[in-house]
Amino acid sequence: MQTYLLEGCIDSVASAIAAERGGANRLEVCADLPVGGTTVRPSVFRQIRARVQIPLRVLIRPRFGDFLFEEVQVQEMEEDIRTLKDLGADGVVIGALRPDGTLDRDILERLIRAADPLPVTLHRAFDMTCDPAQALEDAVALGIETILTSGQRDACVDGKELLAALHKQAAGRIHIMCGSGVKPAIIEDLARATGIRCFHMSGSRTRESGMIYRNPNVHMGLKEISEYEIRESDEEQFRQAAHILRQLYG
Repeated sequence: MQTYLLEGCIDSVASAIAAERGGANRLEVCADLPVGGTTVRPSVFRQIRARVQIPLRVLIRPRFGDFLFEEVQVQEMEEDIRTLKDLGADGVVIGALRPDGTLDRDILERLIRAADPLPVTLHRAFDMTCDPAQALEDAVALGIETILTSGQRDACVDGKELLAALHKQAAGRIHIMCGSGVKPAIIEDLARATGIRCFHMSGSRTRESGMIYRNPNVHMGLKEISEYEIRESDEEQFRQAAHILRQLYG
């Protein structure tokens, strides 16, 4: 029986393979990790599904930015869920907010219906809610299985107090999964400080692009993100994290 969860957050075939080899026992599959993740393309999901054996949950997020969605975007998400479910997804990762910072239960109910019978993770839209304790109760009422959270801070190490409180409040009714800045070096401290046994990490490293000619006057996207640095999951980081969790929980 698995007593912990190490979920790899990945946006490429290479990262999926590395995370599984390193010891991840589940993956969240997405695109565009440098901007927080968006919905994976079906073609990429097919390639990952064909190459890894561990469960795959798919992030459903139509765009970068906030979690206040228009009707057309909700319909896009419903269609993406049905498409990826048909392609073999084992679960979905969703989130939506109202303008007042509460969970948009109406939209979430629609997405959960589209995903049925797959299990559902509430993503870090949770970290943008105005009342995390109430958001947890709303998630439980919706039948959501897992909440991914950093404790409403940029890095989970700074959110340990809230993470511990959420884990206590959950009381086994819903899983609390710690994410954002999870690294092997801090997992034991996080686990002991919060009681959480579910961890979400990208385990990323940067490698140089193979491009020789590089035009310094053009940026193809955000200027803060170099086109010539490729971020991929590092098998060794997952191996170290998995070792630590096995030592803690068997």
